[in-house]
Amino acid sequence: MSLLYPLRLESSLHETIWGGRRLERDSWKQLPEDDTAIGESWETEISNRILNGPHAGKTLGALVAEQGTPLLGAQAVAIFGERFPLLAKFIDANAQLSVQVHPKDGYAARHEHGKLGKTEYWYILAAEPGASIVHGFEAETTSEEVRQAIQDVTLESLMHAETVQTGDVVFVPAGTVHAIGAGILLYELQEYSDVTYRMYDYGRLTAAGKPRELHIDRSLDVSHYTVSPQIKMRPVVLHSSEQYEERCLVACKYFVSRELKLQAQGVVEDRTTDSCVILTSLGATLAIAYGADFVEHETLKRGETMILPASLGEYRLQGQGLLLRSYVPSAEDAAWRLWNQENPESSL
Repeated sequence: MSLLYPLRLESSLHETIWGGRRLERDSWKQLPEDDTAIGESWETEISNRILNGPHAGKTLGALVAEQGTPLLGAQAVAIFGERFPLLAKFIDANAQLSVQVHPKDGYAARHEHGKLGKTEYWYILAAEPGASIVHGFEAETTSEEVRQAIQDVTLESLMHAETVQTGDVVFVPAGTVHAIGAGILLYELQEYSDVTYRMYDYGRLTAAGKPRELHIDRSLDVSHYTVSPQIKMRPVVLHSSEQYEERCLVACKYFVSRELKLQAQGVVEDRTTDSCVILTSLGATLAIAYGADFVEHETLKRGETMILPASLGEYRLQGQGLLLRSYVPSAEDAAWRLWNQENPESSL
């Protein structure tokens, strides 16, 4: 087996006040046996342990420090430096999340001790009838008007609510005021950053009877005060055959995310180059073959995530069902170019 190979990762589960039990109910994850409300499952957290092969037991962060560019890829390092570039999550919004905004990279570097900003996207996996998200404002506004509405607990009157359905793809560039509404289960991919500014929380109180901390000044510093030019993306078909269909869901300089729908025992052959690849099964059961003559094998099933190191080279996917492939693109990436043509309003 090669020094670097497809890395199967454990997930890390995060309890939240707005979470629930849907990740288990819908057969994505096995949750603790108590009634803990789980809001997020982090798939590529750097403290997650590797579960397979010679590196089993190491954390992803430790392996990144050990292997560097062969694991991450030259393009990922050029954009993000010597750190794992992208954080993938499953999110169960059993209740409404707070209204948040994330800074761009430059602001985060200056004000958050060199951290990254956060651009992200959401793939809606399930949504209750009428479930909605917040994305931008109903009309152009100002920081002064928003500050006053926060103080008056009336910000809902300024924000734009958008109803979502299963299969919708929502792009959330840094600076977009946003919130996930109740009754939504989604997959999120983001720049690997923990910088979140909570702008508004509907006047809710914690179990201790106190309001949650808000970051009003910084959230107002980084927000866009306009109507979002586009909320739901238009995925682009890249390939369609009896074997599989592939679509580019979203693309920007930070990530490209491609959806593969494998037909019965469909086969896809590809190779890693300048970026590691994050594979997440959204229901697919498949084998991943790699190495000389594809003699090495791993498997992936619903709700599991695997990282293909940049140095892996040629690999083969075979199976059936839906999965995502995400990576940091080069400027010449064909899927990115095609997606920009179809979604010019969201081109970054």
